[in-house]
Amino acid sequence: MHYRWKTGMLAWVLFRLTGLALILYLSMHIWVISNLHDREKFDLVMNFLGSWQFRLLEIGLFIAVIYHALNGVRIMIVDFWGGAVHQARIFWILAVIGFILFIAGAYPMFKHTLHWMQSSKGIARHTTLVGAPADSPFTLEAHNV
Repeated sequence: MHYRWKTGMLAWVLFRLTGLALILYLSMHIWVISNLHDREKFDLVMNFLGSWQFRLLEIGLFIAVIYHALNGVRIMIVDFWGGAVHQARIFWILAVIGFILFIAGAYPMFKHTLHWMQSSKGIARHTTLVGAPADSPFTLEAHNV
């Protein structure tokens, strides 16, 4: 028996994969935020978050969010408004809308990443804490060195 991959199955698999990716991202985000209570960890995290590699990962996150959101819209149309007959067409229409949204949002992100790579020559800027009390996890002021 051989299963034929059609639009609905592709949409189902991609929806599950992007959902898992978003759960992984959210878990990592919570973990990172919860570990920023000392200066060294804060500096290390800010160094990574300012790198061009992380900025490219943000573009990947943007793709996952767009796909997951638009496929959720497709599922609502199919389930609540009788769109099951046209579900493949709805998928491709929303894919075109998603591509347009991706280009509109990712272009400035990618342009900023290229600028960042060129201005720092591939070395992430380092953020240091200035003016924060020794026992405080918060900063009063931050500057690039």
